[in-house]
Amino acid sequence: MRTSHSTTGQTARPQNSSPQDAVADDGQRPGGWFLRRAGAYVALTKPRIIELLLITTVPTMILAADGLPSFWLILATLIGGAGAAGSANAFNMWWDRDIDKVMNRTKKRPMATGEITPAAGLVFASILGLLSLAWFALVVNWATMWLALAAIAIYVVGYTMILKRRTPQNIVWGGIAGCFPVFIGWAAVTGGLSWAALALFGVIFFWTPPHYWPLSIKFKQDYANAKVPMLPVVSDDKRVAAEMVGYTLAMIACSLLLTPLAGMSWVYTAVAAALGAWFLWSTVAMLRRAQGSAKGKLGAMKVFHASITYLSLLFVAVAVDVFLPF
Repeated sequence: MRTSHSTTGQTARPQNSSPQDAVADDGQRPGGWFLRRAGAYVALTKPRIIELLLITTVPTMILAADGLPSFWLILATLIGGAGAAGSANAFNMWWDRDIDKVMNRTKKRPMATGEITPAAGLVFASILGLLSLAWFALVVNWATMWLALAAIAIYVVGYTMILKRRTPQNIVWGGIAGCFPVFIGWAAVTGGLSWAALALFGVIFFWTPPHYWPLSIKFKQDYANAKVPMLPVVSDDKRVAAEMVGYTLAMIACSLLLTPLAGMSWVYTAVAAALGAWFLWSTVAMLRRAQGSAKGKLGAMKVFHASITYLSLLFVAVAVDVFLPF
């Protein structure tokens, strides 16, 4: 018969112990509590979103410098950008903690579960934001600091607090904040902005709806339960898909406009046109499926993943083109 004690004299864990008991036990291990808490604070910054934003920063800096900027300038800009974006995302989780508890996609976020208190989350977001702004001002330049401040304000106040729960076009205008990394990258190198930077801004601005709305379609019921009027919640799939096609066309136009504005080669132009045609085909295919009323077969997530591939490859083309000998 199994005894209640191990050979070392320690009490064995009851067979009916719960996962919570296991977590509690883990918290007694040296560093266990600290690592879990640190991981929760990192989760507040939404690292995956930051990664996508920073993908656009380095190619923009290379284009602005017409070559490779100093390693330190790139690193300093990425550190500041990650801090500013992380702060905005943490503010977002602090404000949205009520609806995060309702949505299956977000109910495990640290402030939705109570792992981090709202007060602690607000302090973290504020400190991270202030540090990132000070970093930009002291290490990069003042232009990047003001741009980072504008990005945080637009995302936190404009999108999270005002637009998100009030209009189906929330992600369109709120998405402006996600365009600022190209402005910050350009200003880090040149100290200002240009028409080429504005074209890159336009690419990301018009890319945001066909990137985010497919995800909103997948989690439509989540948003409906939380009473967030995302366009896929208040409109049918045909209208959503049709608007995605329109934004995609505008996005392609901005990507091609970069050629005369920044003196890009025919290689970039060909790649931008090919990538644009490919992504446009994916959005048109989604529209056709919506018009065909093939319920449940929109392929929205395929478009979502295609949008990430498109943006990544386009900005790789921007960076590579600078080093071509023609």
